[in-house]
Amino acid sequence: MRWRTLKTKKQSYPQNQKPKTLFAPFWPRAAGFITDIFMIGLPISLLTMAIFGYDQMHSASGLDVLVHDPKAQTNPPNPIASITQIILFLITYVWLWHTSGQTPGKKLSRIRVVDAQTLQNASVLKLTLRFIGYFISLITLVGFFIGLFRKDKRTLHDLISGTAVIREA
Repeated sequence: MRWRTLKTKKQSYPQNQKPKTLFAPFWPRAAGFITDIFMIGLPISLLTMAIFGYDQMHSASGLDVLVHDPKAQTNPPNPIASITQIILFLITYVWLWHTSGQTPGKKLSRIRVVDAQTLQNASVLKLTLRFIGYFISLITLVGFFIGLFRKDKRTLHDLISGTAVIREA
């Protein structure tokens, strides 16, 4: 067959059989997350530092305030800087997930965030819930590892938001 003929032919499946969905396993997801910390987190942290000053990056954390650490009394955190940083992360992640289903780290790992039911790009609401679910997974730490024991590899933040992470074709 000629290349043009092969290129225009579409793969068809029997009506009762769908293509198998390959859910992304733990390690590609972890590699994508770590890559995103550097590719998204570092620029946002530098922007926050440029707006609020270098001293803000060395102030006490919210955890120091909760445990009444003396460091929190001498160098209290600026809540506006923290909220601004979280909002910048939220906007960046949700926008990237919604437009292409991928952050730079997920693109490098060849995985995508999709709606668990339709396997298409998820809605902004679901992706915002997924971002909030990241914090719940981070607090419990178990949330990230739930996917190791599930057949569909979905983690706690995926279950909360109704999303899934799949491998690209």
